[in-house]
Parts: sequence; structure tokens; C-alpha cells
Amino acid sequence: MNFFISDAHANTPAPQASGGLEFLIMIIVFFAIMYFMIIRPQQKKQKEHNALLASLSKGNEVVTNGGIIGKITAIGDNLVEIKVAEGTNIRVQKQAIAAVMPKGTMKNL
Repeated sequence: MNFFISDAHANTPAPQASGGLEFLIMIIVFFAIMYFMIIRPQQKKQKEHNALLASLSKGNEVVTNGGIIGKITAIGDNLVEIKVAEGTNIRVQKQAIAAVMPKGTMKNL
């Protein structure tokens, strides 16, 4: 009494679901790609920036993240005082220092 299902289809076994091993391998490969393309370069950049901040000294000419160029006149734990013009000093956070410029940069401007 197989009106709706033929005998050939009724006797075939159900298809097996793919194992979780392939899915696990795919997740591991995806995480490895994310690590090497996003996380690792960001950590390297952060280490370089921390080394730059540790090497700051009085008299260095620096540029801030906002584009202000000046000479360091005082360094504190979290703040740096920068001379941007004659008689004009500003204080910025150490984290705001983007780069150390070569000596004499301010004279060329």
C-alpha cells in the first residue's frame, strides 16, 4: 500500500548529517585567519606605540594625534607639556602623542 512513496525510495537509508569535526575545523581556521589578520597586527602596533611613549624625553619634537607639532618641555606620569609657540605651552595626555619628529622640524615650519 505504497501509494505516495515508491519501494525504491522507501528502502534507501536516510542521509547522514555531516560530522561536527568539519565544523570545528572550519571554526579553528576562521579564528586563525582573524588572529593573523586583525589581532596580531594590532598588538604589534600597540607595543610600538608603548615603546615610543616610554622613550619620550624633554626636548623631543613631537606631533599629536590632532596634528599639533611642538617640543616637549615637561613629562609627567600621564601628561606631557608641549611648547607649540613662544610663550604658549599646552598639556596633552601621553597617549595623544602620535610620533616623534626629527630634530629641527619646528624650525623648518
